[in-house]
Amino acid sequence: MDSSNNETTHEFPPYFKVYKDGRIERYPDRFGNGGQDLVPTGLDSKTGVQTKDVVVSPESGVSARLFIPKINGPDPKFPLVVHYHGGAFCTGSPFKKIFHDFLVSLALEANVVVISVDYRLAPDHALPVAHEDSWAAMQWISAHSNGQGPEPWLNQYVDFGRVFVAGESAGANIAHYVAVQAGATGLAGPNVIGSILVHPYFGGKEPDKMIDYMYPTKDRILYPEVDPNLSKMVGKKVLVCVAEKDWLKDRGVGYCETLKKSGWNGSVGYFESEEEGHGFFLWNPSSDKVVPLMKAMVDFINQN
Repeated sequence: MDSSNNETTHEFPPYFKVYKDGRIERYPDRFGNGGQDLVPTGLDSKTGVQTKDVVVSPESGVSARLFIPKINGPDPKFPLVVHYHGGAFCTGSPFKKIFHDFLVSLALEANVVVISVDYRLAPDHALPVAHEDSWAAMQWISAHSNGQGPEPWLNQYVDFGRVFVAGESAGANIAHYVAVQAGATGLAGPNVIGSILVHPYFGGKEPDKMIDYMYPTKDRILYPEVDPNLSKMVGKKVLVCVAEKDWLKDRGVGYCETLKKSGWNGSVGYFESEEEGHGFFLWNPSSDKVVPLMKAMVDFINQN
C-alpha cells in the first residue's frame, strides 16, 4: 500500500482532516455518528409536534425539516422560525437527534412552525456555499407567502406576517447573513420580525486556520463590523444569547455593540446563561439553565 495515501495536509480535530490526495475524512461526528443518530419524521406522541422533510433545491440537493406544533381547531396559522443549525459550518444536521429534539421543544414551547435548513457543509463545499444555500432556502420559503408555494404545510399553517430567523453558533452567523440579505435585497413576501442568535460565531482578531481553509475568500460575512449593508438588516428586533463560559461570548457581546452603532433602527436584546458553555442546551438538554434560555426565546417570539 502506498503510504502517501495516508499523508495529510490539514488536520482540524474534532472536525475533519484532509489527505494529500484531496480526500476529506471527518472525525466521529459530535452530533451523532453516521446515520445512527438520525431521527425519522412523523408524529411525536409526547408533544404532538409533527415533522416532515422537504426538498428545497433538487439542483443542489439541499433539503429541510419542517416542525408543526400540535394543531387545535380548524385552519390554524402559526409564526414561522427559519432555523440554521450549528456545527462549525462543517458538521451537524436538523435530521440528527441533538438538533431535532431541540427544535421539537422550540415548536412546542413557542407554538411556532419551524423549518430547519440542511445546507451543504464545508470543507467539501467551501464557504460561503452554506450561506448561499441558506439564502436560497429563504427565497424558496418566501415563495409560499401567497399560499401558492410547492410545500402544502407552509401554505396551510404559516402566518407569513410573523417570521423569524434563528440559529446557534455557525448557524447564528448564517441567520444573521440571511437577515442582512433579506433587508439589502428587499425580500418580498414574508414579514421578518426579528433574529435569534444563540452563542453566535463571528470572526475574531486571532488567526483561525480551519476557517481560513474552509473560507479562502473570507469576507464581511464573518465580520459584521465591516459590512456596509448591516444597517439594512431586516426586522425590528434581535435577541443575542450568550453563555458565561463560552469562548465565543465576547464575540456575541461585540456583535450587540456593533449592531447598536450601525444605524440599524431595531432593538437589541441580550440574554446570558450563567455558568454554562457553548451549546450547552444541545449537549445537556436537562440542564436547569435550558428552561430560562428557552423562555427568553419564546418571549422574544411572542412579544409584539
